[in-house]
Amino acid sequence: IIEQDTARITHAQSADDYVSIGRDVESQVLARAIHAHIHHRTFINGNRTVVFPASPGSYASERMG
Repeated sequence: IIEQDTARITHAQSADDYVSIGRDVESQVLARAIHAHIHHRTFINGNRTVVFPASPGSYASERMG
């Protein structure tokens, strides 16, 4: 596991909303994991994966505010 995230949901949302939110979260997490990998911030150490933190503002979502 390189990246994880969560999203807030309410009981007012439908099952289709949950699926859509889940897909969005998965897409964002995958994009961040790929970003970490291509910027050489992930390393294998034995049977563990080490992920170094991103520098502040390195993700587009952080720059957008």
